[in-house]
Amino acid sequence: MLVADDEPHIGRIVKTKLEQGPFRVTLVFDGNEALEALSVHPDIRLVLLDLMMPHLTGLEVLERMRADARWSSLPCVILTAAGQDQRYDEAMRLGASDFITKPFSPKRLYARVAELTGVDDGSDAPVTP
Repeated sequence: MLVADDEPHIGRIVKTKLEQGPFRVTLVFDGNEALEALSVHPDIRLVLLDLMMPHLTGLEVLERMRADARWSSLPCVILTAAGQDQRYDEAMRLGASDFITKPFSPKRLYARVAELTGVDDGSDAPVTP
């Protein structure tokens, strides 16, 4: 899994939450690093992209992903700060799998990532007294 966010604390929160499950996370801090990580790690199963990053925005990374056969169908979730909801239509047009506004619930993000990757998130597990 690839997490691209120029805010290190957000990236660490997402990485920590996802690694509580079966996910191995590569964390990068700008759009160029995101594309490089995709090239270096062909086993990435999902990408979480912040919209506003240095060098290339999340939408620019998404557009390049969709233009490349290696990543054209790779699930991609856009993470964005509140107030950037106007980018939703553009993100979906470019092929985003989902669009999540910050601040977000790490538990809900984990559940969505699990759903998109086909991993059981444990939410249906029986409760043991």
